[in-house]
Amino acid sequence: MMWTKAVPVFGEFYEANMKPIVVGIAGGTGSGKSTIADRIASAFSTDVVLMDMDSYYADYKDLSAKERRAINFDHPDAFDIDLFVEHIFALKEGVTIEKPVYSFAESCREERTNRVDPAPIIIVEGILVLAVKRIRELMDARIYVATDDDVRFIRRLQRDVQERGRTLESVISQYQATVRPMHLAFVEPSKRYADVVIPRGGNNDVAVRMVVSDLKLRVQAGGESDHGR
Repeated sequence: MMWTKAVPVFGEFYEANMKPIVVGIAGGTGSGKSTIADRIASAFSTDVVLMDMDSYYADYKDLSAKERRAINFDHPDAFDIDLFVEHIFALKEGVTIEKPVYSFAESCREERTNRVDPAPIIIVEGILVLAVKRIRELMDARIYVATDDDVRFIRRLQRDVQERGRTLESVISQYQATVRPMHLAFVEPSKRYADVVIPRGGNNDVAVRMVVSDLKLRVQAGGESDHGR
């Protein structure tokens, strides 16, 4: 889709021939991906859509609670890749989507969905968004957020206990059994596909400013990617 009306971007207006820009942000659990996404979005006065991969876990409502706990949620097969790709492509084409709402407490989708309208900038965020070729190919810019393993583990531990009702023992067990092995197998290797690697997570002001500057230039150029990959 080409945007056919003037849209405000950092205080100015740009007319037609503006293609949506898809920005991919990957990195390990607790690396600061969401912080980077929020900081990029806040730098633009135009609408920015956030497509978090965590909302697209497959729906396991037909499994028992015990069976759900046995799932490797850090493997690409745990996600509904088909729907995720379909929705990103739809937004690129200017089509409104109904984004799933996932319950981490129950490990299944909720009945409700969230309406998401198209926007000039689409941020695609998740641990595996660079690891899956079908998702990666939809991107115009690719970012990998690199943060020390011990920092990431502490952040995940705090989040899962405080926000998702997990026990300390279950978080540690899952990290050892699946999170760390899958990070080494899929997440860390996907760094090679990144255009930009941001060390130290969301607190790297210089890197964030460089990414925002590049995106603003892309917006001014009408959303055209300089890669063509």
